[in-house]
Amino acid sequence: DNKYDGLIITGAPLGLVQFSDVVYFDTLVKIIEWSKHNVTSTLFLCWAAQAALKVLYGLEKQTRDVKLSGVYYHRKLEQQDPLVRGFDDLFLAPHSRHTEVSAEDIHNCKALTVLAESREAGVFLCMAMGGRQIFVMGHPEYDRVTLDGEYKRDKGKGLEIEIPANYYPENDPELRPRLLWRAHANNLYTNWLNYYV
Repeated sequence: DNKYDGLIITGAPLGLVQFSDVVYFDTLVKIIEWSKHNVTSTLFLCWAAQAALKVLYGLEKQTRDVKLSGVYYHRKLEQQDPLVRGFDDLFLAPHSRHTEVSAEDIHNCKALTVLAESREAGVFLCMAMGGRQIFVMGHPEYDRVTLDGEYKRDKGKGLEIEIPANYYPENDPELRPRLLWRAHANNLYTNWLNYYV
């Protein structure tokens, strides 16, 4: 019965698992549906963004041939939207996922407005319902060493994994990763809180 100003639904390392096989997916669907009427603005991150796009707009996720992992440049498409206020025309953000909703499907959905995208990583940021639903396909919340930890974890498991793109100096995993996205990440969350929550 409660109403909330803002809700963040985070990602989960379930990219290769079908939604129907996720044991709590029915509960997540109920939360997503509930949020439409009880939350001023809901921010969905990565896997949760893919799940919400499926639940709310029928957009299917697709498995990539190779895991997308690294830090990528994105273009700001909407100059006037408050969510991207203060963003540079080109900005960096991390991604780490095996699946994606195709940029074409997102652009073709009339309910969605794409605010930022990348040639390599696809759509990064889109919204619906005037900002009541915000979908972030990447991981602006990652700290300096999150991709490093994921990469070394997967290597330790013997998985064939590529070095995260544009992340380590000289592409050397022994060097300290560069942190190149914090200002835009902070700006994104500040804008969400100030203008949509």
